[in-house]
Amino acid sequence: NPSPIVPAGQMAFLNIAGGASGGVENSRSGGGGGAGGFRTSFGTTSGGGASSESNITLAAGTYTITIGAGGASQSSSPNAGNDGNLSSIAASSITTISSVGGGGGGAPGTGRTGGSGGGGAHGGNAGGAGTANQGFAGGTGTGESPYAGAGGGGAGVVGSGSSAGSAGTGGNGVEVSITGTATFYAGGGGGGGAADAAGGTGGGGHGATGTANAGTTNTGSGGGGAQTASGAGGSGVVILRLRTSEYSGSTTGSPTVTTTGEETVLTYTGSGTYVHS
Repeated sequence: NPSPIVPAGQMAFLNIAGGASGGVENSRSGGGGGAGGFRTSFGTTSGGGASSESNITLAAGTYTITIGAGGASQSSSPNAGNDGNLSSIAASSITTISSVGGGGGGAPGTGRTGGSGGGGAHGGNAGGAGTANQGFAGGTGTGESPYAGAGGGGAGVVGSGSSAGSAGTGGNGVEVSITGTATFYAGGGGGGGAADAAGGTGGGGHGATGTANAGTTNTGSGGGGAQTASGAGGSGVVILRLRTSEYSGSTTGSPTVTTTGEETVLTYTGSGTYVHS
C-alpha cells in the first residue's frame, strides 16, 4: 500500500474489528480464529482484496469511535471459537463505517463466518466465509488422525487448509502505512491439533497442541486453535489521519496523537471521539 497525501478537507481512516478466538477440542483439532474485518481509505488496497475506500469528507461535529474486543479464549472442549466484535466510526455527517468481527475457529465442525472466517476442524469441515471487502474465508480442515485444524482467514489471504498431521497457517493480513510506518494488521490464527501452525502476518496467534497464542492486541488478528485452550482474538483499532492545519485537537478516549510530515494521526486503541470544528 502506498502512502498518499490526504487532501485538504478530508480524513483518511483505518477501521479494524476484533479478531476471533480459535476453536478447542481435546485430542482432536481446533481451527484458527478469523481476523476482524479490515476497511481503509489509505493506500490502494483494503480487506478481502478490495480497493481502498473514499476518505471521509470533514464536517464540524463529533466522530464517535468504537473499538471491538477480540473473542475470548475457549478452554471447555469441544467448542468453536468466540467471534470478535465490531469496530466503527460514526458521525451525523457520514454513513457509519463498520467492520465485522472475526469468525471463531471450528471445533468440531465448520469455522464461523465473520470479517474473516474461522478455520474448519479436521474431517472435511469448511472454513467460515469472510465478509465482502473486509476479509477472506478460513481454510478447510481435511484428513483424520492425527487430527489438525485449518487456519483462520486474514484480511489479505484465505487461511490455509489442513491435512492429517499438518495444521493450516493463518491467512496473512494487509499492510498499510497510515501511521507513517508500514505495518501489517488482521492476520488469521493458526490451526491446532496433533500439529500446530503459525498465525498469519499481522499478529495472528500460533496454534498449538496444548495452549495456543492469542492474536496481537489492537491488530484485529485471530487467535490460534488448540486441544487444551485456544488463543483469544486480538482487539481492533481505528486510526484517523488528516492535515495538521485542519486538526482541531479535541478528543476523548486518549488516542495516541502523532504527526507524519504535514499530517496528524490519531490512533484509537479504546473507544473515544474526535470533535472537529
